[in-house]
Amino acid sequence: MTQRLASSQDEAMPRDPRSVSALEEAVARVGDRWTLLLVNSLLEGPRRFNELLDDLDGLAPNVLSKRLRHLEHEGVIVATAYSQRPPRFDYRLTSAGSELAGALRLLAHWGAARDPDAVAVQHAACGTPVEARWYCPTCARLVEVEEIDELRFV
Repeated sequence: MTQRLASSQDEAMPRDPRSVSALEEAVARVGDRWTLLLVNSLLEGPRRFNELLDDLDGLAPNVLSKRLRHLEHEGVIVATAYSQRPPRFDYRLTSAGSELAGALRLLAHWGAARDPDAVAVQHAACGTPVEARWYCPTCARLVEVEEIDELRFV
């Protein structure tokens, strides 16, 4: 398991691995201000550093460098050199990084419900906002929230 990132108020303390929830683990890997927006930008395909800066208006270059290194360390992205002098890279999502697309869509759906100017996730064929549902592949049916075992994602 990856060590949690420490904030200024939270020193990295050894933790019992059994006490860390799945949600805590996910947030420790990708849960800061710019990381999810960075992953979203990379869902469209490989990007170079300056392209990412252009995509993420307001993001400082030093913060982008730090986030890219963190995501590479976590196995969410891979950096591929395209120039040796000076060293330059393009960045792309790994398969683990691509799996975040569903979570990002859910967050976008949640955000759109709270902001009338935000565009909801829409069905490409008709333009209707889509609804997220839980599905059980074993039972081959949709599952209601009341049927979910651990709603707190422990």
